[in-house]
Amino acid sequence: MSDAFYRFVRFAGKPIFRLTARPVIIGLENIPALSPANPTSGPAGSCLIASTHESPYDIVILIAHTPRLIDFISIVEIFRNPLFAWFYGSLNAFPLDRSRPDAGAVRTILTRLGAGRVVTMFPEGRLRSGPDSVIHTRKIRPGIGRISMLSQASIIPCVIINSSVYRRPLSWLPLFRTRYGVIYGQPLRPDTFNDRPADMEQALVDSLLSLHAHLSAAMKQAHGTAPTPTSDARDS
Repeated sequence: MSDAFYRFVRFAGKPIFRLTARPVIIGLENIPALSPANPTSGPAGSCLIASTHESPYDIVILIAHTPRLIDFISIVEIFRNPLFAWFYGSLNAFPLDRSRPDAGAVRTILTRLGAGRVVTMFPEGRLRSGPDSVIHTRKIRPGIGRISMLSQASIIPCVIINSSVYRRPLSWLPLFRTRYGVIYGQPLRPDTFNDRPADMEQALVDSLLSLHAHLSAAMKQAHGTAPTPTSDARDS
């Protein structure tokens, strides 16, 4: 695993977002610094970013804006394509098989958190937007709470709004000022839930709803209207 390719992609990609977008980014201070003394995170500043997931572009937006390097989980089907497997693997991504309990993926998450890294998970399980999203259903897949407790890494709730706008080719052109938003919430610390992962996951859902309302209001104030994500949901 090497961060060199990741750093290169982030360096090359950031100017694209600066030229094409007017994002609202809130809560960067909630991402823990890489420090073993940080009391709001796990070992050496590790944490889990638990993000909503309305489009494949959530990943590139998180890479562009998250101050720490992030590892993220993708579906195993992506890794069956050799080109995608090389590209995603070079970005420190790793596969998850959703068709069965994937102990190997859990071990990878715990290993990387133990090394002080930041791992991004999408607890909705797949792309979900509109009425299918956690904001409306208030449901996520179980598991992230137990991983947090096993690793002692805090969960950072994260909401992304309107990343699906990048499905339109014009959104990538300069001066169109594409609008999207990202908000990182306050850490949910595993030691405050007394070995109750279900309670931690419910707190995560509650936080995602609150963050969505906060970010929607901030985008409306910044842009006059809050963009509404598209309603289609596809796997990534």
